[in-house]
Amino acid sequence: MGTSAAWTPERRAKQAENIRRWKPWKKSTGPRTPEGKVRSSRNADRGVAAMEARILEARLRVRSEFAASAEDMLPSMIVSRII
Repeated sequence: MGTSAAWTPERRAKQAENIRRWKPWKKSTGPRTPEGKVRSSRNADRGVAAMEARILEARLRVRSEFAASAEDMLPSMIVSRII
């Protein structure tokens, strides 16, 4: 970083003063259109917790499918052992 881009204490103080005067947080409205609201509502689906939840759902689905197929096979296995 060159000296011209460095944030000196004076530059930092001036910027802080400007931001307090502009108050950009008061103009923040979030999404306005229905499409924007739908898109922003999906933001939480991109994090690590969401990914872990999807992995867990997939594992539970596979386990459930396996259990269902095992239940279907069980009667024929019992009959074949008896015979």
